Amino acid sequence: MKKIVFILSLLLIGFSTQSQEIKKNKNLKIAFEVDGICGMCKKRIQSAALKTKGVKFALWDMYSHQLSLIIDERKTTVSKVQKNILKVGHDVVGFDNRKMIATNEAYNSVNPCCKYRDEEVVLDHKGAFKKQPKK
Repeated sequence: MKKIVFILSLLLIGFSTQSQEIKKNKNLKIAFEVDGICGMCKKRIQSAALKTKGVKFALWDMYSHQLSLIIDERKTTVSKVQKNILKVGHDVVGFDNRKMIATNEAYNSVNPCCKYRDEEVVLDHKGAFKKQPKK
């Protein structure tokens, strides 16, 4: 009798801990900031995110610098996506407002027009964002 009670209590404990397992979302919507300044940056950032297994959707906004994603948490993590973006030369601001900087080698691999850390390049792009007058 003691053995039966012992086995049943072990089974009960096993089932209760298993039911407390956190379910991972297959369509998690997240957004975080990624530095960049132009259309080439947009293509590079979105491609790096989409090449990460488990990323279903990626859209980077050039003006707000927000990267919106839909990911399958069962296949990937946000940090994996961020690491892939860092590898292509773009800095990332995490959820805790901690900035992750791409390596100099990765940053130097981007096109000269995409040097978002260079103030002159940024100012040149701001002129392109303004509506041009009709002639």
